[in-house]
Amino acid sequence: MWTAGQLTRETTVRFLRLRNREGCDVYIQPYAAEDRNSGYILLDLDQGEPTVVEQMRAHGHEPCVVLQTSPAHGQAWIRVSSIPLEKALASAVAKQLARVYGGDLASAEGRHLGRLAGFTNQKPQRRQGNGHAPWVLVLHARTGLATSGAALLQAASRDTIPAFPSLHTPLPTIPAAAACAPWAAREIYQDWLLRLRIAQRFPQPDWSIADKWIAKQLLRLGTPVATVAAVLQEGSPGFPRLHADPHDYLRRTLERALHELAFSSSSPRCVEQRRPASEIHAPVPAAGTTEASSWRRKLRHAGNHAGQLPGSTGRLSNSSGER
Repeated sequence: MWTAGQLTRETTVRFLRLRNREGCDVYIQPYAAEDRNSGYILLDLDQGEPTVVEQMRAHGHEPCVVLQTSPAHGQAWIRVSSIPLEKALASAVAKQLARVYGGDLASAEGRHLGRLAGFTNQKPQRRQGNGHAPWVLVLHARTGLATSGAALLQAASRDTIPAFPSLHTPLPTIPAAAACAPWAAREIYQDWLLRLRIAQRFPQPDWSIADKWIAKQLLRLGTPVATVAAVLQEGSPGFPRLHADPHDYLRRTLERALHELAFSSSSPRCVEQRRPASEIHAPVPAAGTTEASSWRRKLRHAGNHAGQLPGSTGRLSNSSGER
């Protein structure tokens, strides 16, 4: 296994090219620790570019990388999240995309490997008429999230409900940087402020309510509790504000968010729990009204969030079902 930095070294490339000529395939996977998905979904395509890719773009599922792995076969990487995902959720998204675009369902899982461009596809069935192995080519590359990536996650999360920690499980006492880099935590928090339109709806927001809303959105996507705590700690404006015990505040906020998510998943008619009106600095639509329904739909709406490809890992293999 090699890191992104190692893959740029001439000695590593020479070694991989030698093994590739010997019949080994070379694969890559955007890295995420703890058997999680990095936010990138691989779609193994049985149809060639550009027809399928144009359909994906039209539906807001724009790939960040499109490869030709052999004539009339390809692979696409779609970035649906700026933070790591649980493998089950990523697998559900992969299967959803494979069904829509005619991809290989056998390859649709959250930690699947893709081919590395610049090497040949050694699969015997893909040999060309002259007997040579076809090159894996980059057809398209861009940075940023798919426009409808958040909607894909929302749809997949309905089929794959994450296993939330027990409310009685103590919040881990680890520094924010250990769970999420401070700059990334602040970026994620600001992104969700924009997605939920907090500033537009609440000129003087109660940040404790905003913290809970953002925590619920992240937990619903399968984000680990420690990472959510780090996002609130680093991203919430003025944190810890007037809280005498910041760790206890984070624990209570996450407990409330987990409780409301558990309640909403077990009850078909869930009304958002709120603080007393005296603690809210802006009006909230009454439950059951058209305005409330519209308000909830907009809270679920997600926007685009650009980012860079994190470190990837390369892997060598001489037996795989990859295209």
